[in-house]
Amino acid sequence: MNHGEQFDRMPTNQAHQHTRILVQAAAAACEDKKGEDTRILELDPIDSGLSDFFLVTSATNDRQAIAIADEIEYRLKKEFGVYPNSVEGRRQGDWILLDYVDFVVHVFLAERRAFYDIERLRKSARPITPTEFDEELKAALVEKTRAARSKANAKPKAPAAKPAASKSKPAAKPKTARKAVKTAAKKAPAKRTPVRKAAASKSTAAIAKGKSPAKKAVAKKKTSSR
Repeated sequence: MNHGEQFDRMPTNQAHQHTRILVQAAAAACEDKKGEDTRILELDPIDSGLSDFFLVTSATNDRQAIAIADEIEYRLKKEFGVYPNSVEGRRQGDWILLDYVDFVVHVFLAERRAFYDIERLRKSARPITPTEFDEELKAALVEKTRAARSKANAKPKAPAAKPAASKSKPAAKPKTARKAVKTAAKKAPAKRTPVRKAAASKSTAAIAKGKSPAKKAVAKKKTSSR
């Protein structure tokens, strides 16, 4: 997928933000290679055509101009996987143009830059220094982060799922209640049936008279044998 196709798939704001990051990286490459009077022109959308920015820098000789152009191309390819759509003027080295579609880099020899005076030709463009551009980019990224966080916090939270009803065993009676029941059972008088009570009373009376049922039966047996 080339650079143009990547941007076609991005939302407009996101694509513009990505372009600013690429321009920032290209400007940093210019500074590292001692480019002079590096400027970023933010083009008027009506007047700009396809590009959003021009990056303009100056070199003292053709070798330095080529070195600046090579560093820009190498850095954008290595860090972002982005290649220029076209490169012009590398052989002469007095004006090298790298066209990245959404922004264009112009590396001039000082006298060539003064002759063509691109800044004057683009009167509607807003000139920005790399430092100012960097500060604007950081502010935009901070604002984007805040907006994303506010959006995330504004989302209603899903209601918590009710726990599934589990078939739990009936709660066991506390030990205190069990103990109370056993104690009450011990204290309660034992009920005897009327028949057993009557038999016990009769046996008690017979013993009191000295005639227990067993002795009576023995005496009766002796009498019959005689």
